[in-house]
Amino acid sequence: MKYLIAILTAGCILAGPAASMDGDPAPTIFKSIRTELDYAARSGGIFNWDVDGWIGGDSQRVWLRSEGRIEDGRAHDAEVQVYYGWNVDPFWDVLVGMRQDFEPAATSYAAISLVGLAKYDFETEASLFLSDRGDLSARLKQSFDILLTQRLIAEPHAEINLYAEDVPALNVGAGLADVELGLQLRYEIERSFAPYVDLVWQRKTGESAGLARAAGEHPEQTEFRFGLRLSF
Repeated sequence: MKYLIAILTAGCILAGPAASMDGDPAPTIFKSIRTELDYAARSGGIFNWDVDGWIGGDSQRVWLRSEGRIEDGRAHDAEVQVYYGWNVDPFWDVLVGMRQDFEPAATSYAAISLVGLAKYDFETEASLFLSDRGDLSARLKQSFDILLTQRLIAEPHAEINLYAEDVPALNVGAGLADVELGLQLRYEIERSFAPYVDLVWQRKTGESAGLARAAGEHPEQTEFRFGLRLSF
């Protein structure tokens, strides 16, 4: 955790409103932070969180992400990512940083990510992770907004995770490990305050599905979530 704090502190200093050497006014600092908290009414109840945000200027920013879930009263997945990012195109940023997993296994990763707006307005997040054990993995997320009215928005979203080799500590196999597809419907009472419902289908694939069955888990599940999106 101390490494995450160090990276975030250094990034805030670099992205902060320091005056230039020639005495010009400090650059304008912006921020964008989105937080989603939701609940799925399955046995024992499932709470999910997803935080994604940045602070900085037009060309360089500090990025923070965190996601996870609490099931049966304990955390089953929990991670934090911290990056320093550069705008390389009007619609794309390259991020370099690290990820720290706390559950299901405490693991640190070097991380690089590409985020931006792909063709047809797809919000895209493509990341590569190299763990402190030498395990290489990748994650791809995509979503886009469909305006049903000025306040009612449907958001299809998808996520896939891939691994270069078996990772016994995570109970996943090499190749495409899992797929998640969802459809979120939210109502923006304000741009910063939007309750939502989210239908999410998750499926482990290939060797990861076999490992899940061997551990007594079902490789496929569907959740209907009720949540709140807050934007700052």
